[in-house]
Amino acid sequence: MGVKSVSIGSIAALAVFAGMFMMSTRAAAQTEGVLHSFSYNQKDGFHPVGTLTIDAAGNLYGTAGYGGANAGCYTTGEGCGSVFELTPRTGGGWAEKPLHNFGGGKDGASPWAGVIFDAAGNLFGTTVNGGTNNSGTVFELSPVSGGGWTERIIHSFGAGIDGFGPTGSLVLDGAGNLYGTTQYGGAFGAGGANGGTVFELTPKTGGGYSEKILHSFGHGHDGFTPASNVIFDAAGNLYGTTYYGGLSSTSCNPDVHVSCGTVFELTPTSSGPWTETILHSFGNYGTDGNFPYGGLIFDASGNLYGTTTGGGNSTSCTSAVGCGVVFELTPATGGGWTETVLHNYNGNTTDGSSPDDSLIFDASGNLYGTTGGDGAHGGGTVFKLTPAGGGVWTETLLHSFGLGHDGLYPNSGLVFDSLGNLYGATIEGGATGSGTVFEVTP
Repeated sequence: MGVKSVSIGSIAALAVFAGMFMMSTRAAAQTEGVLHSFSYNQKDGFHPVGTLTIDAAGNLYGTAGYGGANAGCYTTGEGCGSVFELTPRTGGGWAEKPLHNFGGGKDGASPWAGVIFDAAGNLFGTTVNGGTNNSGTVFELSPVSGGGWTERIIHSFGAGIDGFGPTGSLVLDGAGNLYGTTQYGGAFGAGGANGGTVFELTPKTGGGYSEKILHSFGHGHDGFTPASNVIFDAAGNLYGTTYYGGLSSTSCNPDVHVSCGTVFELTPTSSGPWTETILHSFGNYGTDGNFPYGGLIFDASGNLYGTTTGGGNSTSCTSAVGCGVVFELTPATGGGWTETVLHNYNGNTTDGSSPDDSLIFDASGNLYGTTGGDGAHGGGTVFKLTPAGGGVWTETLLHSFGLGHDGLYPNSGLVFDSLGNLYGATIEGGATGSGTVFEVTP
């Protein structure tokens, strides 16, 4: 998805009307096709989780969290994951090629986020496990003249004050610095494993990268457990979400008594440190979302859009947590941000539930995304949200997963090609039940 490779000065969206609530409609006719079904063996990866990346030639790049050619990362014998490329074949169909099979140990293991390109055609990504301290890595894949790719681990996380367990993708600025998040680690305790971090990796003269922690979560009413990427605005400020924490006194998880998540901003200062501001704390049952797992996107007016996996006004989903929402945050005159819930998911056959990745815009200002559950066949959905004027938005289900050898549970976001076709991945389903890459054609 394009938002996961935003650079300073880029705002990945066009203007849309500010929405106050959504109305749902039955699905319009769309065509969905499975481009690749992953196999549960040691050659092909399986369980793709991260959002895909597309290059100028229309090739797709992604990660599989498990499988690949190197066995033995887990007690059940699964491989350590892979980075793959899907290339359109002349005459139809797609060919899959693994670019790198992770090996665990000092190499990474379990890439849960997508990869991004730099201007030279190198790919960058993260792994949850592996590395020198088995706390996760940041890696680079560089194309080799004549074919193949070379992997380089540019940072191994070390727990403690350094973060560990990165599940979000990276973002590049114009100087080639990389930014990302870790779910755990940092300087402050929260949730039993510290609260996570936002980090920067800067290229060093002569080679290598140096890491700097821009923010450690978990102090006071701060958020904690950031699970997705951060994005830049035109002024160089960073924005993201945390799955837990915030200023709300509501406990959204009765088992561990934690608050419901945040949207945050990090602002650089002239003296070096970055200052954090909580833009929104989730947590009002029945009127607000909770547990934002995915990242954010901007429109051209500077409004932020995102999703939460729980909350909203539906009681159809488990434990009264709610089925999730799509929200908008609008800068308020005089300071602060105003949240509007644009859509409450119903968690039934006419709507999805639990959206847990970022959204994307088309050129007309419509929003697109996926839900990990429900829909007509119970396997999740691809949806479109259309501004209808007067603060009303309309939802259309473009595809419901769960029939035949279709995919199941799309936990990643979407990406467009130049013709307006949508591409994404499912963590299960397909010919062997190990996940798919799919296309939805208007």
